[in-house]
Amino acid sequence: MAEDLKIIEGTKEDQYKSLLPQIKGLLEGETDIVANLANVAAALKEQFKWLWIGFYLVKNTELVVGPFQGPVACTRIKKGRGVCGTSWAEAKTIIVENVEKFPGHIACSSLSRSEIVVPIFKNNEVIGVLDADSELLNHFNETDKKYLEAIINEISFD
Repeated sequence: MAEDLKIIEGTKEDQYKSLLPQIKGLLEGETDIVANLANVAAALKEQFKWLWIGFYLVKNTELVVGPFQGPVACTRIKKGRGVCGTSWAEAKTIIVENVEKFPGHIACSSLSRSEIVVPIFKNNEVIGVLDADSELLNHFNETDKKYLEAIINEISFD
């Protein structure tokens, strides 16, 4: 198991290419989902220095905050509300260039300017989302989508 991350400079893609095998190492042999989600959130926060990165998990009819790194978060989000609830409802990754222009955006932090939310699937059903927020406008793009989806696919939700 890797316990120290090698943080690199370079393009966003270079950073993800360096981080992905390290995340695989963190997950290898560990079956506890909370531990794995916590380490993935920490690894992403360390590499990219985003404002907030974490997970929301479906519990009954809401998303409930799970392991995360950053300021205090919204605890519960209804399906279809905000970016996280919309990603859950639509079962797709959503990239928001400017959160103030997203209809129904939930401002958990007034510092957040852009966001990406990636749904987590198990048996073709959304069971949670990975949420990342940045203090910068238009921070997330297709590179983030590609690699964050790949990272989610490395996590076992059994």
